[in-house]
Amino acid sequence: MKKNKGFTLIEILVVIGIIAILAAVVLIAINPARQFAQARDSQRVSAVNTILNAVGQYIADNKGNLPSGITLIQSDVSSSTCYALTSTYVAALPTDPKGDFNGTALSTTTGTGFQCGDIGTKKVGYEIYQDTGGRITVVAVKAELASTTVTR
Repeated sequence: MKKNKGFTLIEILVVIGIIAILAAVVLIAINPARQFAQARDSQRVSAVNTILNAVGQYIADNKGNLPSGITLIQSDVSSSTCYALTSTYVAALPTDPKGDFNGTALSTTTGTGFQCGDIGTKKVGYEIYQDTGGRITVVAVKAELASTTVTR
């Protein structure tokens, strides 16, 4: 009698099933979409702090006066605020990592970043306002996982 060596069809299917289950568990644990969202939210927190630091430096240099465009109403960063902050207090106005609200990339110039003149047609993804107590708040509007609002 000759005995055939090898795996049966059932054994192969069981191994394939186990590999599929392990691969699914690994993908769920890694969750690349969540990892990318967390990375973008980290960029947003950094941008919010950058904008607030620039506003704080502007206020210190201008005897307590705010940059024009910051009001009691929460609104997108205006071009006048952008012009007041860029080049002196921040090299370039931060923009949302995912682009503007139409999903298109925001224009940049070499070395200076976002063009303040584009603000009328595109949004940077950050809103700013002053509350009645005089505190400045910057909000990342497109935050994905966590609130990215900072007040000082």
